[in-house]
Amino acid sequence: MNLELTPFLADLQDRQLMAQATDLNGLSAKMDQGPCSAYIGFDPTADSLHVGSLVPLLALQRWQVAGHRPIALVGGATGLIGDPSGKTAERQLNTNEVVEMWTQRLRSQIEPFLDFSGNNPAQMANNLDWFGGMGALQFLRDVGKLVSVNTLMGREAVRQRLDREGVGISYTEFSYGLLQAYDFAHLYRHHGCCLQLGGSDQWGNITLGLDMVRRLHGGEAFGLTLPLVTKSDGSKFGKSEGGNVWLSAKKTSPYAFYQFWLSTADEDVERFLNFYTLLNPRDAFETVQADRESGGKPKAQGMLADLVTGMVHGQDALRSAQRITQALFSRDVNGLCEADFAQLAMDGLPTTQLAQEANGSTGILANILVSAGLADSKNQARSLLRQQAITVNGRAAADVQDLGVTHRLHGRYTLLQRGAKRHALVVWA
Repeated sequence: MNLELTPFLADLQDRQLMAQATDLNGLSAKMDQGPCSAYIGFDPTADSLHVGSLVPLLALQRWQVAGHRPIALVGGATGLIGDPSGKTAERQLNTNEVVEMWTQRLRSQIEPFLDFSGNNPAQMANNLDWFGGMGALQFLRDVGKLVSVNTLMGREAVRQRLDREGVGISYTEFSYGLLQAYDFAHLYRHHGCCLQLGGSDQWGNITLGLDMVRRLHGGEAFGLTLPLVTKSDGSKFGKSEGGNVWLSAKKTSPYAFYQFWLSTADEDVERFLNFYTLLNPRDAFETVQADRESGGKPKAQGMLADLVTGMVHGQDALRSAQRITQALFSRDVNGLCEADFAQLAMDGLPTTQLAQEANGSTGILANILVSAGLADSKNQARSLLRQQAITVNGRAAADVQDLGVTHRLHGRYTLLQRGAKRHALVVWA
């Protein structure tokens, strides 16, 4: 007989956030008995998480809101090895010092999503704490003995690498699944962790962990995966023209982050509201439906950008992103502060650097327009300037012979614009 799903599982199902699960009825029954612990692992393979990490982060947050205990594991040990899942070639190994630094940075990004106080406080874990002192012989006897080579060979990540001519897989990455499986067994024994959550590419690692819990401790545990997100056109989610969209404001500015969500396709926006916010799915549906019926400027993308940017970067950064967006649209840039322009210079707009002593002659401006992509050639650039089709700091370029100090906002920024959406920034160094 099918049991009624707990609110947490029903919510994941409503949001289409459930890919695979080992035993939903058993998990529901376990959750009904009282607070449970669940974990998700985040390997420090870079100095920041990216937007793809938001789905599992919010899953942990939803788990805690439902009254259960979340464990966020940052893999200081597994980060030294590298997960072969989804990789067509061997990862480059990083030094212990780099992985430790990245581990601390990831911890600082994860912590704001969780509550470490109250009746069901969150926990942070690092698998280097239990693997760091384990010798090779102990690992081979206590862990390696429990998993057959046949099982490891059957994992999709391993098969894909073996089938790829001239690539193969090292024993190091071949053994990664054993490490993650032992993580689950360790957390089960020491923290009563009964559930591992992860992306659908982690299914093989999760099922290895379930078997490890049973073999080492005779326990019952569960696995549940979240879908890997793609766009409606089939392209990979989480990429912009500049590459990955990071959660670190030093790698992706709040303005660029905001614009990433604002540019979501109509076909994706309802799904992304369900995946990346805590908004009720019914409210998401009604917002998107109202946009379709109105035929006017959609509101759902703005709601998505507001909610996710505020959640990741805070309300001050959100207001800055909104301010920059409105200023570029209205061509009134006088209200932008120096920090706003710094975001634009970082990754918000095509940027050209010039020495402070350089003057704004027609020749220099034409070169700037071409290098910034506002004109296809110097001849076209000169024509646009003669037609006053270029604005400087929101005003028509009436005197292109004298782009002097008075045109440098905050002493070092000049904003050029062609049409409604094409901008470039000059930074006077």
